Amino acid sequence: MNYQKICEQAIPVIKNAGQFIREQLGNVKSGEIEVKALNSLVSYVDKSAEERLVKGLSKILPEAVFLTEEKTIEAKEGSYRWIIDPLDGTTNFLHQLPVFSVSVALQYNNQLVVGIVFEINQDECFYAWQDGGAYLNGQRICVSSTQTLSNALIATGFPYYDYDRMANYIDVLKYFMQHTRGIRRLGSAAVDLAYVACGRFDAFYEYSLNAWDIAAGTVIVREAGGQVADFQGQSNYLFGRELMASNNALFEVMKKLMLSSFYK
Repeated sequence: MNYQKICEQAIPVIKNAGQFIREQLGNVKSGEIEVKALNSLVSYVDKSAEERLVKGLSKILPEAVFLTEEKTIEAKEGSYRWIIDPLDGTTNFLHQLPVFSVSVALQYNNQLVVGIVFEINQDECFYAWQDGGAYLNGQRICVSSTQTLSNALIATGFPYYDYDRMANYIDVLKYFMQHTRGIRRLGSAAVDLAYVACGRFDAFYEYSLNAWDIAAGTVIVREAGGQVADFQGQSNYLFGRELMASNNALFEVMKKLMLSSFYK
């Protein structure tokens, strides 16, 4: 399978969905917002964007099945599977805060082989395919060369319903506050990972994540020369609901901190 070709064919589909989302910015009425959970919102924009993505991607790879956040199509098992978050950062979008994205990954036999993250506000399309490198709007990107935590800028996200590990999370947050250049919380894990891939962030960590939040971004980080893992430094991050990503120099110190904080 030519993953570069699939990636290049998928990008216009994803940008089309992004254009639709951009056009709807500021148009969603309060009565059109559904509350999935206390801090989890959805609107017709998420669902319509997802339907556009499913329709367009089905034409590229008819045999592929789908795993999507808004469940506009039944989730099935298959050798090829698209993993889709049609609007990562819905709360930002609804509040007209400028960080939200479309995130699409392709999986083949449980291995992620294509990842595309389109940050809509800056018109930045990050993408990668297996063994092909990572790109931003046609230009090759790579992770940062930062060697120490004291010089690192860290990204994170806040769990919005799973608070059982909050004390552990606060311990890590406190450590990073005291030992790094700073911490940022943008509200889109897909964008956080894309920014690690291009060196804007040096590392990212979060728990209580879903596969569609991170699938595309992890491909891009990996192909940009970085590393991704769960908090034990293993590969159970796609469905393990925890993820850290960083450049190579910071990976071991990140792993040590996560292990000591979350698996004491």
